[in-house]
Amino acid sequence: MKDLPLYNHDFDADYPPEGRALKDAIAAVDAVLFVTPEYNRSIPGGLKNAIDWASRPWGTNSFTHKPSAVIGASPGKIGTAVAQQSLRSVLSFCNSPQMNAPEAYIQFTPGLFSDDGEVTDPTTQQFLTDFMADFKTFIERVLTVLPQN
Repeated sequence: MKDLPLYNHDFDADYPPEGRALKDAIAAVDAVLFVTPEYNRSIPGGLKNAIDWASRPWGTNSFTHKPSAVIGASPGKIGTAVAQQSLRSVLSFCNSPQMNAPEAYIQFTPGLFSDDGEVTDPTTQQFLTDFMADFKTFIERVLTVLPQN
């Protein structure tokens, strides 16, 4: 994502390699798990830019029928609730089936993750384990019902 230029419709006729690589990476997977922070009550601009690249040009949307889920963590008590709603709106337009439950709003607190990324709180660890199990089930259901591009 960091190497993507700012999306512009003018690139649709001659897609840059960075945009093509992103589209190809999404096409190669069964589903997409979005893990996002919340900036100014929305998703980061870089994430929106990447979604724009992957969903364009018209007729080549990499997210069509691609199962997705959204999760995030922030220091605030509501986690990334507002950013997730913003992202869900974009994903709906992109025709990406979304796992809407369980919702996952993680309040990031010091020490929640070890230096090597392990979850230190047993309750949070179990919640995330269950969330991923539910996502796996959701992916299997969607891929059974919807044709993939």
